[in-house]
Formats: sequence, structure tokens, C-alpha cells
Amino acid sequence: MIDDQVKIHNKFSVELKLGFTTRRKQKRNDFVVNTWIFIPNSLDINPYTYEKKDFYKDLKSNIRLITPVYLLRDIIQDSNSPINLLETALNTVASDPSRTNINKYEYHIKMFVSIVKSAIRNETNHILSNKIDEDKDFLIDTFVSNIRKLTSSYRDLRRIINVPTIETNLLNFYHFGDIFMSNLIEQHAFRLLDNLSHTDKRKQSPARNLLIQLIKKERGYKTSKDIPITENQKARKNRELVYQFNLLKKYAENVLFLTTRRKKDGILKEQIFLSLAAGISMVFATAIAFSFQKTYGNFTMPFFVALVVSYMLKDRIKELGRYYFAHKLGKSYFDHKTHIALNNNNIGWSKEAVDFIPEKNTPEEVIRIRNRSAILEADNRNNNEKILLYRKRVRLNRRNLDKCGDYQVTGIHDILRFNVFNFTQKMDNPEVPLYSLGQNNEVIRLKGEKIYYLNLIIQFRFEEQLEYRRYRLVLNRSGIKQVESLHKPKSQAF
Repeated sequence: MIDDQVKIHNKFSVELKLGFTTRRKQKRNDFVVNTWIFIPNSLDINPYTYEKKDFYKDLKSNIRLITPVYLLRDIIQDSNSPINLLETALNTVASDPSRTNINKYEYHIKMFVSIVKSAIRNETNHILSNKIDEDKDFLIDTFVSNIRKLTSSYRDLRRIINVPTIETNLLNFYHFGDIFMSNLIEQHAFRLLDNLSHTDKRKQSPARNLLIQLIKKERGYKTSKDIPITENQKARKNRELVYQFNLLKKYAENVLFLTTRRKKDGILKEQIFLSLAAGISMVFATAIAFSFQKTYGNFTMPFFVALVVSYMLKDRIKELGRYYFAHKLGKSYFDHKTHIALNNNNIGWSKEAVDFIPEKNTPEEVIRIRNRSAILEADNRNNNEKILLYRKRVRLNRRNLDKCGDYQVTGIHDILRFNVFNFTQKMDNPEVPLYSLGQNNEVIRLKGEKIYYLNLIIQFRFEEQLEYRRYRLVLNRSGIKQVESLHKPKSQAF
């Protein structure tokens, strides 16, 4: 199964998060993702102005394991829960701080806080999407209760490793997890509180009071441990706090990131085909030389002219052959092949390629989903959209995924971040003057926003499943304004 999520990452970057979930009983799992990017002709993005190397400079990929999914309440309740696995690792390293046990101790701390992060985010999003006030009060009450149990359980474990065998640098691993978890709790509690201030008309609702108490408790705990907190009118301190939080985030989540090794795909076959082109040109030149030599003999003017002409044609035939084979090769092979591994455990590989393609080579279903308006279709005859096809193929080994740690891993996330700054270089000014009439027929000058659209049609293939998604990026010279999801277009859109 393939999951997708598209959102704005920053002013000029869009993030496409692909989740490749494997089947447990299937050793080899193959996934295919094809993305057609429809680019307005006015942006002057074409094979001559935007080459493959430019695309890959704008594309950043991070491949990581899918975080094991737990409900917040299950993290501390089940017998085989993350808190119990962490407690076992702490007891083991306290008794025997060997290199293996230290690595496992750090691994379980990182996995624990990563699981907590995912669970808190999922439950917060669930609460925010809930439309029933009574249920929202109950959900927030349960959320706060589970958070209190979770933090209490984790912080009680400190006594296990506060022993002479554990050095300060090892104890710091535990504290990093504590700070990261506390920051997460405060951040998501503020999200819920901010949402209630806009949606709940009650000024003193029980849910609001619970969240305020939770925030104050976490901030008080951090103050007692000399952990910095956000403060009003302290820009420099808050800046350092953001930097520290990002460091903790990278430290905690690097346990999920996989080792990747990229190389050019199909190198051996490419060299064989190119050698074949060189051989064909050499056969032609040699045949001409032998023919004229037999007819006119050595050291004659016709033989000399034949040698020069055959040499000239040989180079041209060689280059034409190289072009032909490279073109044919490009249809069957990819630009890069990335090997994916964790601790020398090969999980699988990912291949990718990008090319501009003519509309006649674009599947009819993709054009139908693109759903151009009548005026755009008419304009497209003269100023046709450019179509950039990004192909990705992923193969995962289910058995090797099961060897990635003590937690059951279902697959990987490939997080693609695409920077569109190069697409904005030839855009017009983001504001255009507009006019209107006031109540006394006076002229009112307005500011209109000039925008452009990038349409993305994404095709997902896994086994017999075939799905399409359509997204539209709204952007102008100032950056990305919006990402629209248009999976089932009901009417034509520009």
C-alpha cells in the first residue's frame, strides 16, 4: 500500500511524504510512483532551461522507517509496550554498561520518544478534526490523563540508571528524551488550546482548564530542572530554544533514518550500448577504406579522400549511435539507483528518473484527470504546457525489514521536498493594480494577486492496485500560497 501527504514545507518548498507499507507474508514488495508535473509555458521551464541536474538540485529526499503506531494509552499499558521495553533496556545497561547494552539503551530511548511524538501528533489531529463539542471535552480529558501517566512513568525510570555504573554522558541520553518529550507536550497542548479559543464559545470550559494546567505543569517542571522555556520579549533566548529543539528532534529521530547509497543506474549496459555504437561506426569506416583501397590501390588520391570522408562520417555515426542507444536506454532505465540499508542490513532499493515528455506520450487518463478548462485548452494549442515526468520505483525486502529492531516495522517513508524557486524566476510581479467604484462613484484602487498553477498528477501502483491523485500548487513570485487537493474534480479548473 502507498500513502501520500502533500503540504507546504516552507516558502518555496513543497513536501511529498510517501508511505510504502509492505505485506507481512510477501518477501518482495514492489511499488511504482509516477508524477506528471504540468508547467505553464509562461514560466519558460523546458529541457533547454531546466536540465536533469537542475531538477535533482531542487529535490531533497529523506528515507526513514515508518514509526511504529501506538495509541497514547497503549504506550504504557501493554505488557510488551514501549515503556516496558525501555525499562528492560535501562535495567540491563545499569547492570552491565557494555557497548552493546549502551547502544540498545540509546536505541530504546530514541524509539520511545519517536513513538510518543507520533502518538501525540495523531491524537491531537484527531481531536482537532472532531466536530462534536461533548466528544472533544472527553477526548481532551483522556489526552491529558494519558499524558500525565506517560510522563510520570518515564520520569520514574530515572532512578534505575542514576547509579555509579552510569556515567554522566550516558545519563544525558535519558535527559534528552525527557526534554524532547516535554517540548512536544507543550507544543501540542498549545495547538489544542489555540483551537479551543477559536471554536469553543465557553470562556472557562473544563477542557481549556485541563490544557492550561498541563502546560503550566510542564513549564514548571522544566524550570525546576533548569531547562529553558519560551519567554515574552526574549527574542534571542527563544531563538536559541528553537535551535535546541531542532537538535533534539534530529537526535531523537535519527534512529528511524536509513542509510542510502546512490549511484547511476544501468552503467554496465549503458557502456555496452555505447561501445556497440562505436563499433558500428568503426565497421563503416573500415569497410569504406577497404573498398577504395581494393579499387584504387594504396597512396592514391581517391583512397586518400575516401579515408578523410570515412573518418568524418565515422564520428557522426558514432554520435548518432550514442544518441539512439542512450534514448532507448533512458526509457527502460533510471537516472539513479539508491540502495537502502540500516546497520548493514539491506532493506531494498529505490530508483528514480525525470524527463520532459510530449503530451502525446502522456496517458489519456492523466490528461483526463488534469481536466483543463475550455479557455486553457484553447490557449494550450499555441502555448502548450510543459510536462515533466518524475518516475520512482521502490523495492522492499519484508524479511530484512523485520530485522530492523525490537519493534515491528511495516515499511518506509520517503519524504521528498521540492524547491520551486527556479520556477518563479520569470514570473511577473505578485501584485497587479485593480480598480472599483465606491459608494459615491469615486475610483478605488485595489491590489490583486497574480498567481500561477502547477498541477501534479500522481499515479500509485502496488500489485493490482492503481490509484491517481491530483494536487495543485498555487504560487507566485513570493512563494507557495496553497496546496489544493483535487482528487475528484467535479468541474473544470484552470
